[in-house]
Amino acid sequence: MSEPHKTVYVGMSADLIHPGHINIIDIARAYGEVTVGLLTDEAIASYKRLPSLSFEHRKKIVENLKGVSHVVAQETLDYVSNLEQLKPDYVVHGDDWRSGPQKETRDRVIKTLGLWGGELIEPKYTEGLSSTALNKAVQEIGTTPGARLGRLRRLIAAKPIVRVMEAHNGLSGLIVEHSSYEHGGQVTEFDAIWLSSLTDSTAKGRPDIEYVDRTSRAQTINEILDVTTKPIIYDADTGGLTEHFTKTVCSLERVGVSAVIIEDKQGLKQNSLYGTERPQELIPKEVMCQKIHAGKQAQVTEDFMIIARLESLIAKQGLADALDRAQAYIEAGADAIMIHSCESELTEINEFCKAYQDMAGKVPLVAVPTTYNQVYESELTEMGFSVVIYANHLLRSAYPAMLKTAESILKHGRSKEADADCISTKDILGLIKD
Repeated sequence: MSEPHKTVYVGMSADLIHPGHINIIDIARAYGEVTVGLLTDEAIASYKRLPSLSFEHRKKIVENLKGVSHVVAQETLDYVSNLEQLKPDYVVHGDDWRSGPQKETRDRVIKTLGLWGGELIEPKYTEGLSSTALNKAVQEIGTTPGARLGRLRRLIAAKPIVRVMEAHNGLSGLIVEHSSYEHGGQVTEFDAIWLSSLTDSTAKGRPDIEYVDRTSRAQTINEILDVTTKPIIYDADTGGLTEHFTKTVCSLERVGVSAVIIEDKQGLKQNSLYGTERPQELIPKEVMCQKIHAGKQAQVTEDFMIIARLESLIAKQGLADALDRAQAYIEAGADAIMIHSCESELTEINEFCKAYQDMAGKVPLVAVPTTYNQVYESELTEMGFSVVIYANHLLRSAYPAMLKTAESILKHGRSKEADADCISTKDILGLIKD
């Protein structure tokens, strides 16, 4: 029988509501007035992928569930802060956390409840139901352009650093989509996909000089959109003429690409990793600002992002020029700044980051640590970066593997020796769902 003067706390993610959630709430309201501690996007993203629904949408759903009296934000996986504020008589949670990665959280809940005589109620976990499994099923169905479009901004807001990997065709897109690493109950995966002009051009056997046209690159976009659900950042090189760039923005936004990156160089494109071995000329700051502003005016939604790529350090124009351009690009409407460097040491990147922290109206920073690859993601976060892009690694790793196989067949006059380095035919067929 319900005791209205008693209070009950239930923590949940509630990304996809299923009978297990309803069962917990039904049991909780039998003990008193139910407050749901709804995990924020940040809390959920700290141990698994960003929820499909935003916190605001999930909150509205949970507030309308029968038996729920209040919904509060639970900003970490740990319950203690909310429990100390609310001092509930009971906490209700399924018994599945008695072992495994959540056991420590459970122990802290019991210890905290003990401070005021509260009690933990643990109904039997509803077998056969899993939000993670349900989310995976939804992921296999696919996504919509609108849902994908806004996801990058949510990730930047929710995670210490957003991890992005390049893809250059449908197969590499599938690798980015499904790769994960689990350790201690925490799953690490890539958050977004980088459509690099370098790897797209190279995969087509073309030089990286903006030779591959928009129509050909659009085909690559569509291949990857068809088989993935994660947000996409598109490498547009210089963006071309301002009038052309605005059309690119409209096209990308319409199909659900989350962001475009343009760099402030001019003339025939020279890849930045050449450094000053080849001429690296910057366009006037005012021209880049006009392009950014025009792009922002062309987009329809507030979700789409235009990221300005600074080439000052590549062109050896110095820190002052990089900071001056960063400030100008922010004022022109850039949603994020990518600072590029071809140095193997972190010195100039560190100097930029330290100075950038004092910049008025600063926006998220994007790192591409291709040359300074000794840096850990945790260090990039401390430096002030919000996004890290692994810009060309899948293609670079694929090429030596394919070359080795080709040379082995030529050497031996048969393919048997190459089998050890190849995925089986059965497994390759299994990668693609019929």
